[in-house]
Amino acid sequence: MGYRDVYAAWQADPEQFWMEQAKAIDWVKPPSKALDDSQAPLYEWFTDAQVNTCYNAVDRHVENGRGEQAAIIYDSPITDTKSTTTYAELQTQTASLAGVLRDKGVVAGDRVIIYMPMEPEALVAMLACARIGAIHSVVFGGFAAHELAVRINDATPKAIIAASCGLEPGRIVDYKPLLDQAIDAADHQVDFTLILQRDQQPCALIDGRDYDWHAAQDGVTPADCVPVAGNHPAYILYTSGTTGAPKGVVRPTAGHLVALHWTMKNIYDVDPGDVFWAASDVGWVVGHSYICYAPLIHGNTTVVFEGKPIGTPDAGTFWRVIAEHNVRSFFTAPTAFRAIKREDPKGEMIKDYDISCLKALYLAGERADPDTIEWAQRVMNVPVYDHWWQTETGYTIAGNPVGIEPMPVKIGSPTVAMPGYDVQILDDEGAVLPPNTLGAIAVKLPLPPGTLPTLWNATDRFKTSYLATFPGYYETGDAGMVDEDGYLYIMARTDDVINVAGHRLSTGAMEEVLAAQPDVGECAVIGVTDALKGQLPLGFICLNKGCDTPPEAIIADCIKRMRDTIGPVAAFKLVAIVDRLPKTRSGKILRGTMVKIADSADFKMPATIDDPAILNEIKAALQPLGYAKD
Repeated sequence: MGYRDVYAAWQADPEQFWMEQAKAIDWVKPPSKALDDSQAPLYEWFTDAQVNTCYNAVDRHVENGRGEQAAIIYDSPITDTKSTTTYAELQTQTASLAGVLRDKGVVAGDRVIIYMPMEPEALVAMLACARIGAIHSVVFGGFAAHELAVRINDATPKAIIAASCGLEPGRIVDYKPLLDQAIDAADHQVDFTLILQRDQQPCALIDGRDYDWHAAQDGVTPADCVPVAGNHPAYILYTSGTTGAPKGVVRPTAGHLVALHWTMKNIYDVDPGDVFWAASDVGWVVGHSYICYAPLIHGNTTVVFEGKPIGTPDAGTFWRVIAEHNVRSFFTAPTAFRAIKREDPKGEMIKDYDISCLKALYLAGERADPDTIEWAQRVMNVPVYDHWWQTETGYTIAGNPVGIEPMPVKIGSPTVAMPGYDVQILDDEGAVLPPNTLGAIAVKLPLPPGTLPTLWNATDRFKTSYLATFPGYYETGDAGMVDEDGYLYIMARTDDVINVAGHRLSTGAMEEVLAAQPDVGECAVIGVTDALKGQLPLGFICLNKGCDTPPEAIIADCIKRMRDTIGPVAAFKLVAIVDRLPKTRSGKILRGTMVKIADSADFKMPATIDDPAILNEIKAALQPLGYAKD
């Protein structure tokens, strides 16, 4: 069956489609039906099933004779460490840690916060929680103490599992003081913490509250897998909310298992035993879905990489990891490739490595501009597939179903909607727009298995955030269009569609124009307030390493390209050259914060910002253009 046939089969009988996919999971009690619509518009899947995530990700592979297969390859260029954990070893480690949690009073339904760097133990901690039915909430290691305290108060965990430190190129991030400050500041008090001591920065433990990861496991009885209901939350993952209070996205156990297993072959085209690498962090949804859970549920080998695309030690580190560990399918964010391209514009460093094992590159996390895709295709000589999804969905909304049928790539589009997602483009009143018309991207309810059924302890907020604007639909918050072939184009966040003298324009389309300028390594476009036109586009550009073109000439060329491509209607005349752009730790550009700086408005320092000092650089670059006034 080709993609259109599979999609049509889902449309014809969604419940039968997902019941068929559910056969790939080992159930304690199989589901009797797929969809539970008794609380519509709140939907759940496989609610009457009994299942355990850790069993499906670890134990069943050992029982089926795959115990000696590598489950996790750990590669840390920062510490110059490499190791392999087999499925049998992972089972032993996970059962032991779960035994510690059990013996200290953690039971199914209790929450456990995980605050760890990119080490195999982070996955062990996640799986140990799942093993006994505890609900984990991973907070990005090194997150500010205040933000961690907010999450402690919301999740009310019984325990926190943390490491003594995290490592960045050239510096050690001391986690323990941040953890202590957060615990002191939180209203909710945890019963205990488990601390993984890292050689680079061991920490002092508070007697009676803090326990050493290894010492606590001495003599412990390994824990068995505890069955949970199909709609039992596997985890809570906090994503930033517009009100400043984080939103706790809930991930339901059974739907998560079924959907993620389906994606590994059908989207990423890997078979059990193949090496799959998602270069992300366990603190983000990609790390949950495609470093920890999906590869292990499917019986793949997953790569845990503690490093950066450049600087650990150079722009060839991705090529080394792919070649050395025989990676078949690679998934990362476009920002990583923009960093490599800026550092090594001609892609010279790849010549030192044989990456013929690699079948495809998958990009997600932000819009993949055509210039970056074309560069990656040219340098790597493999297909490059953009795909689009969200923390809330946990896996692909629109992508290229390579394992079913590779679709023709249209650069600029993440291709087509996956089974489970009925994607529509709506106007402000909720009417469906014709092809090639920019509007709000929404998904007809119900969402498929594995997507968020609600927010943690915030059902009303879930309804107002996602379901209220377009009744009967999930509002994605993204703007875009669908062409006559059903290909989706994500143009911007809804907030990033700017209105210039009555014309609705996509900042994403403008960024594509700037990114195509040969000297531009990275860029962002924001809308700034203008008394005459309402808003004007302002472009930030970062230049490639070794660029010797005069800045004035680059700016003039950018303005001309915008006029030639978008048209005079864009009124594009404002360009600032900067060394770097403010980003979250996951690589997303903080456009909203940049708009507030430009408009001289008050703003809250984003908790996820990679380096706060960069905001002063942005302000300094804006002031000669007449913005960001003191």
